[in-house]
Amino acid sequence: MQTDDFDFELPLEAIAQEPSPERDRARLFAHDIAADQTGHVEVRGLTELLRRGDLLVVNDTAVIPARLFARRATGGLLEVLLLEQRGAREEWVAMVRPAKKPSPGEEASLGEGHSLRFLERLIDAEGQPGAEWRVELSPRAGCDGATLLEECGRMPLPPYIERGEGADTERDKERYQTVYAEKPGAVAAPTAGLHFTPALLSELEREGVRVAQVTLYVGAGTFRPVTAARLEEHEMHSERYELTAETAALVNETRRAGGRVVAVGTTSVRVLESCATDEGEVIAGEGETRLFLSPGSRFRVVDALMTNFHLPKSTLLMLVSAFAGRERVLRLYEEALSEGYRFYSYGDAMFLYNPR
Repeated sequence: MQTDDFDFELPLEAIAQEPSPERDRARLFAHDIAADQTGHVEVRGLTELLRRGDLLVVNDTAVIPARLFARRATGGLLEVLLLEQRGAREEWVAMVRPAKKPSPGEEASLGEGHSLRFLERLIDAEGQPGAEWRVELSPRAGCDGATLLEECGRMPLPPYIERGEGADTERDKERYQTVYAEKPGAVAAPTAGLHFTPALLSELEREGVRVAQVTLYVGAGTFRPVTAARLEEHEMHSERYELTAETAALVNETRRAGGRVVAVGTTSVRVLESCATDEGEVIAGEGETRLFLSPGSRFRVVDALMTNFHLPKSTLLMLVSAFAGRERVLRLYEEALSEGYRFYSYGDAMFLYNPR
């Protein structure tokens, strides 16, 4: 398939700049795949859409304050987005803007006595110096990298959310994090999970819907557009995941009992399907996944999907299209736009399911 097959017109005003006033009051576009019928409710309406015996699978990663602003000795300011920790304890691969400004070995101030050293500019897929660098964090004496990020870092909001020079607000620190976030390491939020509240989760559990956790440390690759003309030419970014024995047992038990495995977000889907056998069971483990789900891919574990609305020509849109069909999903997106749904990280949500 062609990447352009997943293009659609998305007005800029449809990209949410702020979260809904209450997490579970965001709108929910609920679509019954088998009946090809749609309902429009709020996220708290999941209490009517899920049933006893279903298993809700959430991604419990926590977003770290991975955006830094580094002041050079010349006075110039560089924006540094940490992507992935590598090698030595405080070494990272980072996206730097402007990438051509620093020199290898240069040190820049982060404030509060902390600094950062630019070690090496990395080569991109075309063999040219790219936007990514290998950098080393230098915390002040007596501190570690976590303290440095806590004192100097900002929440890594997507570039589509404008806060003036990429800065976050105090509200973003709370709302760009799920209420069940436990394992720090993500540089982007698993955004479908942003809609849940402790009260909603408790109500679902009282009604017999169980909740299980997987972990996928969301990387900045989620921001990168697909540049290849054909899907099979796209190189999927790698992300670390963990699936515990407890979660594997819950997933397998649910499927044997006839319940639905409901993935909250594309990140939960990628973990479950990366750990699935051909027989539809999951095996506990951890590692890295480059799983790229697109139309024609087989879903062996996931029965229903809750996800936000995604950008044109993104791997996330392709995954949703793999689950419900490209033509259907593009039709539903057109309907969502006409109904005023809000798109992307702080936007509304979609629930794709079969009633069984």
